[in-house]
Amino acid sequence: MNSEVTLQPLERKYYAIAYWLGIFTIVYNLIEGIIATSFGFEDETLALFGFGLDSFIEMISGMGIVYMITRIRKYPHSEKSEFEKTALRITGYSFYALVAGLTVSSIINLINGHKPETTFWGVVISCISIVVMLFLIYGKVKVGNELNSPAILADASCTKICVYMSCILLASSGIYELTGFVYADSIGTLGLAWFSFQEGKECFEKVNSEGHHCHH
Repeated sequence: MNSEVTLQPLERKYYAIAYWLGIFTIVYNLIEGIIATSFGFEDETLALFGFGLDSFIEMISGMGIVYMITRIRKYPHSEKSEFEKTALRITGYSFYALVAGLTVSSIINLINGHKPETTFWGVVISCISIVVMLFLIYGKVKVGNELNSPAILADASCTKICVYMSCILLASSGIYELTGFVYADSIGTLGLAWFSFQEGKECFEKVNSEGHHCHH
């Protein structure tokens, strides 16, 4: 049985910050998911729609992170709970399903030469996402270092994948908007599928290990 640890005031402060960064991540991903899938569907841009679906999966992942922070705040040396493992498995399977859907859809679009109506909103949403994710990485790294917490630092490292995905969306949306290159959206979608696969694999690795490492 794990005994609850009494934290110093400064530790309490940083765990509270970590908790609210986690809550912010969940809320932001929910809003981003709704907006991105709506515009992606309306403008027939698969990359933006896929990016929005990824945001919903990140939201599930974020719930597991908030639960994890609550656990290690009380019991720093405790092991992953079943809730966290279940959240990781659901997230992992969701990423794999997203990979399959995005890959098949992008190949069909490549064959058909499908063109989005516009990718303007892909540019806007990806730019906002990059700024927000960099802010979150900065906050999580600072808190992780202050608490000497490998788990929080690993979460910050995993957030970098969101930045990479935002950069792919920005590149594919920007190229199409500027040049009208017909395959830009589909190629960008395949890039998102690749990173989604990496995230799914990472989830299952975390379920099977007590380590909190995120390898990139």
